[in-house]
Amino acid sequence: MEKQILTNLEEIIDRIKKAAIQSKRDPAEIRLLLATKTVPANRIKVALEAGQSVIGENKVQEIKEKYLDLKAIPHTNHFIGHLQTNKIKDILKYDISCIQSLDRLDLAVKLHQRLLFEKKTMEVLIQVNTSMEESKFGVSPDKAIDLVQEVAQFETLQIKGLMTIGLFSAETEKVRQCFRILKQVQEQIKALKLPNVEMKELSMGMSGDLETAIEEGATIVRVGTAIFGQRIYPDSYYWNENS
Repeated sequence: MEKQILTNLEEIIDRIKKAAIQSKRDPAEIRLLLATKTVPANRIKVALEAGQSVIGENKVQEIKEKYLDLKAIPHTNHFIGHLQTNKIKDILKYDISCIQSLDRLDLAVKLHQRLLFEKKTMEVLIQVNTSMEESKFGVSPDKAIDLVQEVAQFETLQIKGLMTIGLFSAETEKVRQCFRILKQVQEQIKALKLPNVEMKELSMGMSGDLETAIEEGATIVRVGTAIFGQRIYPDSYYWNENS
């Protein structure tokens, strides 16, 4: 088990490096986030002990269950799933350094209020629904700039960039279009030079489409199955949380 994870990890790092060089980008610009939904702590430890440092969970319950087991190994926690407002208090107990899935104003308001109360700040990415699927969360691309401007007024929330979940499709060009939309939104926001808004991160691309995402400007790729093995259900089951 351990050997397979390490082999898979090497392959993913190699894929990231090759895709970056192919796109005339510095591989150091691209971070690998271990998407650890349903992955037990002992398997995550293997990847962390091999030098990986960023993990992303989809559910607050899973963060809670694995927190103590992983605490001793230095790493950074990102939250990449749909966040319900009633889970905000819980999520702030577990050293989350970035919420990648901020997609609506009411969540920003409640998050800000809680962070003020706890005298904390939080890095966030704005989640954009670039595939326009009803089953997916995220603000629509045409409303993303408005949401960024609204969130920027909260001093506890540090906007670092954008996140998207591309179309689940074997047709590369359809998936590419999702990533291009995110890049375009990023460029539009950068041009506005908004205070409290940094647009350095584009979190996009997973096990099956990370090369395309890197070609289109990804700075964070979220990989789970290609490292830890297939889950019981396909990725779409875990991400399709709106249905």
